[in-house]
Amino acid sequence: MSNLPKDITADKSKQELTVIWKDGHISRYPFTLLRAGCPCAVCRGGHEKMSQDPDPAVFDVLLPDSPAVHLRRADTVGTYALAFEWEDGHHEGIFSWDYLRALCPCDICRG
Repeated sequence: MSNLPKDITADKSKQELTVIWKDGHISRYPFTLLRAGCPCAVCRGGHEKMSQDPDPAVFDVLLPDSPAVHLRRADTVGTYALAFEWEDGHHEGIFSWDYLRALCPCDICRG
């Protein structure tokens, strides 16, 4: 499966998460995109709006600089996902590897 990470780096000064995938693809996620694309039920607007894929609208969301987009920590969840904790205390979203790969904002993936 190509949707497995080889290396993950969170750069708080750049406000960017970089994932190097096992297939060699490199995804760079602005923290604002990760927060806008949070897959938790609260951020999605309820369980009826839950999906395996990111809502395409998250790529157009512009979030202001605030504690909501400042990453406090990122932790692996088992061997299948990442969870983020933001400085505003939000920490409910679990980003599976498949979801995170689908959230890649690069021209190749968005093309």
